[in-house]
Amino acid sequence: MNLIYQNPEVSFLILASVIFFAGKKLSYYGDLLAEKSGMGRALLGLVLMSAVTSLPELVVGFSSCYIVGSADLAMGDILGSCAFNLALLSVMDVFTPRTQPLLSTTSQSHVLAASLGIILMSLCGLGLYFNELYKFNFSIGLTGILFAVIYFVSLKILFEFKKQQSEHEEHQNRISLNLDQIIWRYALFAIVIILCALLIPETAEALVIKYQMNASFVGTLFVAVSTSLPEAAVSIAAVRMGMTDLAVGNLFGSNIFNMFILFMDDVFYRKGYLFHDASEINIISVFFVIMMSAVAILGLLVRIKEKKFSYMMAWDTLVIFILYVVNMFLLN
Repeated sequence: MNLIYQNPEVSFLILASVIFFAGKKLSYYGDLLAEKSGMGRALLGLVLMSAVTSLPELVVGFSSCYIVGSADLAMGDILGSCAFNLALLSVMDVFTPRTQPLLSTTSQSHVLAASLGIILMSLCGLGLYFNELYKFNFSIGLTGILFAVIYFVSLKILFEFKKQQSEHEEHQNRISLNLDQIIWRYALFAIVIILCALLIPETAEALVIKYQMNASFVGTLFVAVSTSLPEAAVSIAAVRMGMTDLAVGNLFGSNIFNMFILFMDDVFYRKGYLFHDASEINIISVFFVIMMSAVAILGLLVRIKEKKFSYMMAWDTLVIFILYVVNMFLLN
């Protein structure tokens, strides 16, 4: 721990790099696990892949709440991760041809997941604003419980919807590894991510102390970006292989799962009520994530033919990127 506080920048970069590599491998073996076990891609994209790529957020949330005891790091990580996931739509759009903007060539079925994400994010904003109300006991409130309930309701709605779309999908095993080998590799990289993610909050706290920065800003930017690296690796790789629906679905699915993690954080946080102790400045991120999600929905519904305003991004992903930058600026 002394090394972390002496060189938090180096420690952060090392941990983030390991999470990026291990997260990419974990997602790959999670994909193979779904195929080998017969779970199918509907369940894979909806539950397994989003849960796998959000594993760092889950572990960081536990460490921030239970070990470090920082509500702002936990809240900032989740909200920042949701914002960064949406900003990844802009990054992915860079890898698509000018005449094939990302959201215009993606299935409009993702509107459902994006809309459910807005509902959950709005509930988060209400929880931060009415932070003194609806507490059942010292550590958990109605908001956290509603996250869990709405998450599982959303899961059922999305699963039934995805099942109808993918019932004729064919699967082919791509490598010769058997199920046991895949499980062992999956478990190995999961353990690596867990160990690194447990140290991320300590490193973030060291950065806050060393540079006298706002904890919400550190959580929303640095911690969130590091824990979202698996999503970045999987989504960019999927787009480059032409699987835009898998990439976009993974990001929206991860955002929904992230809100369920807030319920877990609410349970883990032992210093009081998470939504009460988290700074109200986090509401800024809530507003911007809702706006970014709304713009993404517009992009999915209004089919843009080409990138007119920028050779790199269409107007929808360009607006999303600008909103992300403004969000980070206002938090600093």
